[in-house]
Amino acid sequence: MPRPTVYYIRHGETDWNVARRLQGRRDIPLNANGCAQAVHCGEVLRELFAREGRDPASLDYLCSPLGRARQTMELARGAMGLAADLYTVDEGLSEITFGDWEGFTIAQLHERDPAGIAQREHDKFHFLPPNGESYEMVMARMGRWYAQLVRDTVAVAHGGTARGLMAHLGIAKPAAAPLVDIAQGVIYMFEGEKLTKYG
Repeated sequence: MPRPTVYYIRHGETDWNVARRLQGRRDIPLNANGCAQAVHCGEVLRELFAREGRDPASLDYLCSPLGRARQTMELARGAMGLAADLYTVDEGLSEITFGDWEGFTIAQLHERDPAGIAQREHDKFHFLPPNGESYEMVMARMGRWYAQLVRDTVAVAHGGTARGLMAHLGIAKPAAAPLVDIAQGVIYMFEGEKLTKYG
């Protein structure tokens, strides 16, 4: 039996994204561009489902608990003509936590923790930031999340969780997954081991 299809949206842009700060579990709101990206994702999904002859309300809608993801979900649902608040918050979709590194840029961390940055650059998949989470741990978490899906799902979450799902499904090798750029304002359609992007 085929696994459910996941229509995956990374949250829209925040000011910390622009500044290239590690956000992790910090609750940073969308900026104006991020709000526009969220609406665009809803419009893309509305057109995609119309072409497929699907009722958007027939899918499950799961969202990270972080505010930037919830804002994105609500704006996207509004653009699809759905009630903004009818979705489920799912802790399993929380972003990778960078622990003590959150709020810093990589450039700043080169100064503050050069040994840690060197370890991360050597093996980003297994690297564990101080009081944080590794991509290996995120891959395992996303594997558990994916296994509990019962029907096709729209998920709004983060770049780190997208990379974890790619590694779990074999779309990217574990060592390469943390290096994949996950765009904002784009729909990633996961169909088993197949990935299609819609923008």
